[in-house]
Amino acid sequence: MGISERQWTVKTPASEDKTEQLATELGIDRVLANLLIQRGVCSFEQARAFFRPRLEDLHDPFLMTDMDKAVERLHKAITSGEKILVYGDYDVDGTTAVAQLYSFVKSFTAKVQFYIPDRYDEGYGLSYKALDWAGDNGIGLLITLDCGIKAIDKVEYARSKGIEVIICDHHLPESELPAAVAILDPKREDCHYPFDDLCGCGVGFKLAQGYVQRYGLDFSLLEPLLDLQVVSIASDLVSMTGENRILAHFGLKRLNENPRKGLLAMINLAKLEPGHIGIDDIVFKIGPRINAAGRMESGRLAVELLTATDDRTAFRIGDQINENNNERKSIDREITQEALEMVRSGRALATENVTIVYNPTWNKGVVGIVASRLVEAYYKPTVVLTKSNGFVTGSARSVQGFDLYASIESCAALLENFGGHMYAAGLTMKEENLEAFCAQMDSFVSGNITREELTPVVEIDAQLDFSQITPKFTRILKQFQPFGPGNNNPVFLTEDVYDAGNGRKVGAGGVHLKLDLMQESQPYRQIAAIGFNMADYYDHIKAGNPIDICYSIVENFYRGSSTVQLRLKDIRERDELI
Repeated sequence: MGISERQWTVKTPASEDKTEQLATELGIDRVLANLLIQRGVCSFEQARAFFRPRLEDLHDPFLMTDMDKAVERLHKAITSGEKILVYGDYDVDGTTAVAQLYSFVKSFTAKVQFYIPDRYDEGYGLSYKALDWAGDNGIGLLITLDCGIKAIDKVEYARSKGIEVIICDHHLPESELPAAVAILDPKREDCHYPFDDLCGCGVGFKLAQGYVQRYGLDFSLLEPLLDLQVVSIASDLVSMTGENRILAHFGLKRLNENPRKGLLAMINLAKLEPGHIGIDDIVFKIGPRINAAGRMESGRLAVELLTATDDRTAFRIGDQINENNNERKSIDREITQEALEMVRSGRALATENVTIVYNPTWNKGVVGIVASRLVEAYYKPTVVLTKSNGFVTGSARSVQGFDLYASIESCAALLENFGGHMYAAGLTMKEENLEAFCAQMDSFVSGNITREELTPVVEIDAQLDFSQITPKFTRILKQFQPFGPGNNNPVFLTEDVYDAGNGRKVGAGGVHLKLDLMQESQPYRQIAAIGFNMADYYDHIKAGNPIDICYSIVENFYRGSSTVQLRLKDIRERDELI
């Protein structure tokens, strides 16, 4: 077993006085009080808001620039019988956002349709093909979700066809905005909305909330939309703080107690346990299945699933999407192996500071997943490219702390279009610009990335002894959920542990590690642990050698019973330095 390549850093704890005061006020363990302070929760009132989210604490939607215009324009379309088109991207955020607003508007008018662009034929964002379709079908109002903030020419084209546009987006705008009737985007420079990290589906929810609020309708009209909110928030990896935390909290409640028929079909097909579905289940099981529709066939299927009103339709479409996901996984594995081999054999376009690989035959739908796999393998900013519609196109993923979007923006003159966030982006270029793009990316990354950013880090929240993992501790820790960026599941460090003798390799090919761990200082307490892709440590641990571990504490449900399990993040031999 080699030395872990990851650097372990333990966060500086809050002051003893602060921690002691909060622990006393709340009647909780000092470790938990420290975790709260790390999350900006420093008083009894803040703790109450954190542990007891309330829908009443959602912000007034009219604090968002242009909300009044958007709500009034939507109302005019509904009351005058105008044809409305709800348009969105083909990923989870886009399809959930479209399903959500389409369902909402449909409760007021039958004259509403939805449109999801084809990933391969139309690409990302508002397309001319869609606008031609809208013009031919007499659409008067088009609402974009999760896209549109850069669609200056497309919005102008829509206007030339007599179509007015409301944009609901959450991506960074450029200095010039499209000439839309209203632009809802909390990242607009002139928007002072109190929370700017909504997902696209979240911005769509605020439009629906604004409509309900303006016209004196009951808030209960919005409650059926909450299960879509949590699926989008979890899948789009926006921060799990502020308004997102409230929406995700109630979204999980809805998803577990009364999910829409399409999501129930996904839950059953993914073999999840209703009533015990968490954020991880969405990220790893539900979200990828919804995404698979747009990757392998059509994102329209996902919206049809999420708006299905009867069990038979939901299961039929769900089954089809599940098959798409199985096919996606197979293609994803195959392309990942090809890409890894390309890097190993020196056939990649760049490998020094940024990994760039290109194969014109790769499936466009999985290049983002493959980019994530390459980041895991080589821990560098990564771009995976293929060819589609005569252009080189692909996805990019980053490492912790490095602004990938800025590096792609530095290549703007070489690109036909691009978009995304700090950690994930998409781009398209002419093939003759590929060599210059690789050189410019390599140059920008090498000039801006630090050695620290190229070293994978395990951030540890606190050190813990097994004796502290009591039923009360885990019960309160569970209330820190929902976990996500900005409120990650805490990572703990426990030193000097060993396997009780039942350690074994599990999973297909025996790549995972299942252990029953004990701590040297408390030899009578055993805690189950799982280490994904950690089978390389098996021989060392099986020989009885002590190790240090960092891990998160999770609840493991199996056949109706719940147990505490440690999900290992990394393992070190005792003689390795921290």
